[in-house]
Amino acid sequence: MHRTRDFLRSLGLPGGDLAELPSSTKRFPDGAQYRVEIPSVEGPEALEAVYSEADARGITVDRVSQGSGGMLLTQRELADIVAFERARGIEVCLFSRPVAAWDTGAASLTGPVAAQARGTEQLVHVLEDIRRTTEAGIRSVLVTDLGVLTVAARMRAEGELPGDLKFKVSVQMGLANPASIRLAEQAGATTYNVPTDLSLAQLAAIRAAIDIPLDIYVEAPDDLGGFVRHFEIAEIVRVAAPVYLKFGLRNAPNIYPSGTHLTPTAVALSRERVRRAEIGLELLDRYSAKAAG
Repeated sequence: MHRTRDFLRSLGLPGGDLAELPSSTKRFPDGAQYRVEIPSVEGPEALEAVYSEADARGITVDRVSQGSGGMLLTQRELADIVAFERARGIEVCLFSRPVAAWDTGAASLTGPVAAQARGTEQLVHVLEDIRRTTEAGIRSVLVTDLGVLTVAARMRAEGELPGDLKFKVSVQMGLANPASIRLAEQAGATTYNVPTDLSLAQLAAIRAAIDIPLDIYVEAPDDLGGFVRHFEIAEIVRVAAPVYLKFGLRNAPNIYPSGTHLTPTAVALSRERVRRAEIGLELLDRYSAKAAG
């Protein structure tokens, strides 16, 4: 086994999960160790609710993400979201849809297939969704499929997509070790959302191998495990910085694909996620008051 561990080290990867958890020296460009993300912000009304709640609670939300995709937003709604994003100086990340779970194949309803682009036509559709979204002014998209990421990054490099477009990789891509997540980084990922159940030692090993920020659910939706890790936030920031702290919500309905028929629910869930963020940041301050955000 030691020969395999030594070979991993020769590739610049850790030889195992780190027993001693070093403090990460990596940071966001502005020197921050962490930022706050509110996920599942479905539509303009939910977006406005997040920031009215954040303002009332005196917390900073740096990024919001959305799961239903730009394809289920009208041009007017996209324009409203872009205007709000620019006025607030925030990042809005829209899911790139469709994926296999929304397709007609029976296998697409099960396991890891569901989050992938199924067949060439769906690959085209996802890339077209990214193109349409960026034409509306969005500069951050969420991807689940490695092929989509690779081609979209190539399109960005060749001017088919904006040069400042960010690729946030979804937790549904499922890569869970330093070597595989490094592949996503090399393919063009701007940030990577790790699986929700990774230990601090596993997170530290991944951080040692890559430079891009990690997105980490400190509270995960039920369909992603339902874990509530608020007391670990200080250590997550210490070993995994730079990190986006993602405040999902346990015991909440999955409302993808969303729409106006679910707006009241989406707004209520968004407000509670911000409340959860306030709790998490209070605990971070309690146990690591010097953490830079």
